[in-house]
Amino acid sequence: MNDGTAAGAPTTGLFPAGTFSPAPAAARPAAMLRSQVRMELTLLLRHGEQLMLTLLIPIAILVAVTLLPFGDFADPRVDHILPMVLAVAVMSTAFTGQAIAVGFDRRYGALKRIGATALPKWGIVAGKSGAVVIVILGQLVILGAIAAALGWRPGAATIGLVLLSVAVGTVAFATLGLLVGGRLKAEIVLALANIIWFALLAVAGLVLIRDDVSGAVYTLATLLPSGALTEALLQAQAGAVDWAALGVLAVWGLLGGAAAVRTFRFE
Repeated sequence: MNDGTAAGAPTTGLFPAGTFSPAPAAARPAAMLRSQVRMELTLLLRHGEQLMLTLLIPIAILVAVTLLPFGDFADPRVDHILPMVLAVAVMSTAFTGQAIAVGFDRRYGALKRIGATALPKWGIVAGKSGAVVIVILGQLVILGAIAAALGWRPGAATIGLVLLSVAVGTVAFATLGLLVGGRLKAEIVLALANIIWFALLAVAGLVLIRDDVSGAVYTLATLLPSGALTEALLQAQAGAVDWAALGVLAVWGLLGGAAAVRTFRFE
């Protein structure tokens, strides 16, 4: 009796392989991740407010504070301004932008619908993280080029230490962004993330003008993520590793990650 199955064909589940054609199946993990990163990156770059936070404001701060007589910084001024600007750029993308995007994805049911597809949860998180990393790399290139035009002349060691500090800072801010965006309502996330952004910007500024603030205020500022990242980048600019600041960022990352995993809601 011919049952339509080739002799010796392997079987999977109830039906032999090749019974149905075409045979639908989930894409390979690498292909799913590539598609998800591309989609998240496209959505991020199409968002005007995100572009203002991640690029326009950092560029404006870098150019204005370097060229205008704000503060008493030694020449070249850009060497002192750039670390704070990089901290602001990382904070804008990994924290504020991430939190708002996740919050509105939850509000409109996007995460719930994506969760019903073959894309696993790790693919959702990795897709968003990949888009954030690509944007931050773009920020580093653009801000670095503008800073070079303003007189920034880093050595290879400085560039390596800057990348190390930015990597640790990105993880810390991304986990905090997922914590806020993955738990609260979108409207609350929008307001809260922007308020926190201004507060963290002020903290980064306190570290930059350390000579004008008390020791206690400076110490408190360096215990917060934007202050710690600014301090780590200032030390990187000087060719040194600030292990204490990197340790503070690592602690924020661990606390934020643990809390995000515990409280994250897809809807």
